[in-house]
Amino acid sequence: MLSDDPEKWELFKKYNIRDVEVELAIREKLAAYPIPEQEQRLYVLDQKINDRGLMVDMGLVDKAIACDRQFTAASAKKACRLTGLPNPNSASQLKEWLARRGVETASLAKKAVSQLAEKTTGEVAEVLELRLLMAKTSVKKYEAMARSVCLDGRVHGLLQFYGANRTGRWAGRLVQIQNLPQNHLRDLELARDLVKEGLFDDVELLFGNTPGVLSELVRTAFIPRENHRFIVADFLAIEARVISWLAGEKWRLKVFASHGRIYEAAASMMFHVPVESITKDSPLRQKGKIAELACGYGGGVGALKSMGALEMGVEEHELQGLINHWRAASPNIVHFWWQVDKAAIGAVKERTRTRTHGISFTYKKGLLLVTLPSGRDLVYVKPQLRPNKFGKEGLTYEGTGPAKKWERIETYGPKIVENIVQAISRDLLAEAMLRLDNAGYKIVAHIHDEVICEVENGSGSVEDVCRIMTEPVPWAPGLPLSADGYECSFYRKQ
Repeated sequence: MLSDDPEKWELFKKYNIRDVEVELAIREKLAAYPIPEQEQRLYVLDQKINDRGLMVDMGLVDKAIACDRQFTAASAKKACRLTGLPNPNSASQLKEWLARRGVETASLAKKAVSQLAEKTTGEVAEVLELRLLMAKTSVKKYEAMARSVCLDGRVHGLLQFYGANRTGRWAGRLVQIQNLPQNHLRDLELARDLVKEGLFDDVELLFGNTPGVLSELVRTAFIPRENHRFIVADFLAIEARVISWLAGEKWRLKVFASHGRIYEAAASMMFHVPVESITKDSPLRQKGKIAELACGYGGGVGALKSMGALEMGVEEHELQGLINHWRAASPNIVHFWWQVDKAAIGAVKERTRTRTHGISFTYKKGLLLVTLPSGRDLVYVKPQLRPNKFGKEGLTYEGTGPAKKWERIETYGPKIVENIVQAISRDLLAEAMLRLDNAGYKIVAHIHDEVICEVENGSGSVEDVCRIMTEPVPWAPGLPLSADGYECSFYRKQ
């Protein structure tokens, strides 16, 4: 009350007055950058989607958590029996136990343990395998669902509008649906039924990897309301299509306008063999695939390795050759990287506007604005030119770095192209969602380039959703879009 501490009350009033003054100053600064009408419409749709929410099968969630607890307790008991340690989950205790058996390791991180498990045998390998199984974090998703579900049985607020500030893509919140584990079980429905019925021993007996099963069932915890089903549809190879369209890589556009088999076509161009000779299981297709995934934004040997090139059977001595072959097969994309680099640096250096490949770069009041074909701007704050690690003039800007701190960040042509391509892909999804909403489809979530619609039984169709998603976009003439989809009674990957 005011009479309790008048001095603090006066301080509180001054704080609020100052707070309003700051907000007014911010509003004045932002007046020069009005929200585009299309983004306002999209924000309204985003609120509708978040308010609608996504239903959770709490019967599955509760049983999955119970199943994990049973498995963890049994595994911990087994690990204690094998090692004789009071706490086999302790990194220091386990390292000592391993050292006594001639296994030295500086780390017990997942990758290190996995490599050790492959090189060891007997009880050491068994203990390491147990540690890997117990380290599975799939149950955390179920726990997040249990915390987040509302009285109506649905989770609301799963998506944050403009959560990725560099591209404008959405970010996942609460359950983090943007990185759900994939499902590859041959009988997903059986595994789901066994967990829901509490037949945990049968899960282990039939599938042999309880944590892996629970991980693959995470998606299936999202279900449609009664008398409805999900229609799930996504754009096919959207980033590869967008970068090919922007760069004018004609052979790629022909592939996307016809059979769409870009991995095979890339391998054909890279190794000069007929595309018909490259089968799904061909080593050349694998090389084409990994090159496509890693090289589109200037990736080198490190990018190939991080995307699993070695695990896919590519030899280390082949990596640089893959990069060279890919770049030789896609010269227009390589040219696009460096034209973007030149245009961005030119705009900042000359405090002017430059343009290349349908993208505008404008320096304005301490910002670098990158205007996309949709009309939306990507914003780089306080851009400056500084020498890069190669001793050349490079672009830097202020933003949130890998450590989640505000800092100066280096960038260059291929990285800017990555931002541009992902932002355009986001804008294409946004256009599609607005059209789906206007057609009466109730979107309950979207993940990357995929939409999930909750559709009443007897209405709507996969074909109709895909048709709406791939309607020509006025600001992207000539961009070959394609979408594919399926229906399901619980969310899963087809």
